[in-house]
Amino acid sequence: MLIQKNKSRHLATISLAVMGIGFLATMPIRHSLWGTILQGGFEAGLVGGLADWFAVTALFRHPLGIPIPHTALLPKNRKRIIAGIISMLENDWLTKESIRKKIETIKFAEKLLGLIDKELPSPAVQKNFTTLTQHLIKKIDIKKIVPFVEKELKSRLNEIDSKNYLPMLIDQITIRKYDEKTLDFILKEIDEWARKESTKYKLGGLAVDAVENIKADGFMQFALRSFSNLVNEEKLGNIIQNLILKGVDSYRDPFNQNRQTLMIHIHKKLQSIKSDEKIYEELNNFKTQLIAKWEPHEQISDLLTQLQQKVYEFVANPLFFGDYILPLIKNGLEEIKENPEKMNQFETWVKKQISSFVDKNHSKIGRLVEENLERLDDKTLVNMVETNVGKDLQWIRVNGAVCGFMIGLVLVGIKAFF
Repeated sequence: MLIQKNKSRHLATISLAVMGIGFLATMPIRHSLWGTILQGGFEAGLVGGLADWFAVTALFRHPLGIPIPHTALLPKNRKRIIAGIISMLENDWLTKESIRKKIETIKFAEKLLGLIDKELPSPAVQKNFTTLTQHLIKKIDIKKIVPFVEKELKSRLNEIDSKNYLPMLIDQITIRKYDEKTLDFILKEIDEWARKESTKYKLGGLAVDAVENIKADGFMQFALRSFSNLVNEEKLGNIIQNLILKGVDSYRDPFNQNRQTLMIHIHKKLQSIKSDEKIYEELNNFKTQLIAKWEPHEQISDLLTQLQQKVYEFVANPLFFGDYILPLIKNGLEEIKENPEKMNQFETWVKKQISSFVDKNHSKIGRLVEENLERLDDKTLVNMVETNVGKDLQWIRVNGAVCGFMIGLVLVGIKAFF
């Protein structure tokens, strides 16, 4: 651009020099007809070239450095010119309406979805997505989340109604025969306890004390004393021990009538619990007290910290993006592309957002241009304008000299004719 400007300026200077040399060269022959015509042409061309040189130069600076009024127009009217450029941009070239019309002609949804679909598999996108995701994960403040999680957890637990779970628990006890297993466990413990020698003597001692403490009169008193003289702690303990062991053995037999009767009674009691409101009330009160006293702050904090670290490490795995995120996004994009209604909704939303952005920031176009122009000093601004339009301006000087020469020839010729 600078080379073209210099060439144009040299051409304009050469044309002006040609007119000056021609004027001087025709001075000796100015008394002849053709000398007069040529001199008139060169004179008019010289005047035209000088006038256009003055006019072009006066746009940017003072001609010959002389502060002639109404020259150096661009530096003097810098503010007004910038204001005019901004006004022209905002009100004529880049109005809100013109931008909106242009926005309506562009299919943003199709272009955006195509661009996303094309760029998604690239390593750069994967790396940036992974880095951003890990950064966001690390930014999560566990301490701020723990109280919220604790509150929600306790709230959810308090909402649990025992009526929804106790009947199922009772049914599972029956189905899995936990009641029979519990009875067998109790019988086993009783059997082990009853077989101990210490148990025999304890039972015998208790029996002897009971017999001696029985209050009776007459023959019954005599019979009790006779009985106590015949037996001792060991004999009574042995009798009671055998009775307990026989009873335990009988209840261990699944076909024993007493066992079956006891199990039926246990089943009925379990079923009756399902409709016992007092038990439900007690269970709910007990649950509420336990939850109120429960302080899971540290456990929740440790759990969330471990989860945060595991998620961070999982995101770093290339499989996370390739096997999970990429297929998820691609399926979502395909679903939108194949659904005209969703495409229209997406297109409308995108255009609405862009239009809203333009409405809010339209005035910034002018401010941006103004800021960029204000950064330039007068010399730089003049050089920039001259660089971009200087070629055409220099051709004005050439045309002025040539046209002046032609007009001068015509005028002198007309004068000579008359």
